[in-house]
Amino acid sequence: MNKRKTCAFTGHREVEKDFDIDYLKECVQGIIDKGYDTFLCGMAWGFDLLAAQTVLELKEQNSNLKLIACVPCPDQEKSFPTSEKKKYGEILALCDEVRVLSDRYYKGCMYARDRYMVDNSDILFAYDRKHEGGTYYTITYAVERNKKIFVI
Repeated sequence: MNKRKTCAFTGHREVEKDFDIDYLKECVQGIIDKGYDTFLCGMAWGFDLLAAQTVLELKEQNSNLKLIACVPCPDQEKSFPTSEKKKYGEILALCDEVRVLSDRYYKGCMYARDRYMVDNSDILFAYDRKHEGGTYYTITYAVERNKKIFVI
């Protein structure tokens, strides 16, 4: 994986009802047009899974794209809503690679996953509406590491 061509996704689990999927696709295509071909996804329900689906759609026209699932621990999806569990399983099966970062859940494993994604990418693509929680933590971490950041 070439970190200089890698983009990581972060965003809220709760996606606003007026969230524009077409705009997300346009933004991801813009990142691809700048030479990025590998996408790291933390696989949380909500924005992460929407971003992963978008990459998979775009991959249909560009087989050079890679989607890597960065799973913080086994059974990450066990507390997901039922509809999101199904989506998670379908997307996970289509990823080019799955990296399970810890062999068990522990307090802080989600933050460790977020740091891993930032450390292994050049740009962070974020959906941030609250300026708190895991998404804000990840953006702050990326800022501290002088990463490029794109926020919607």
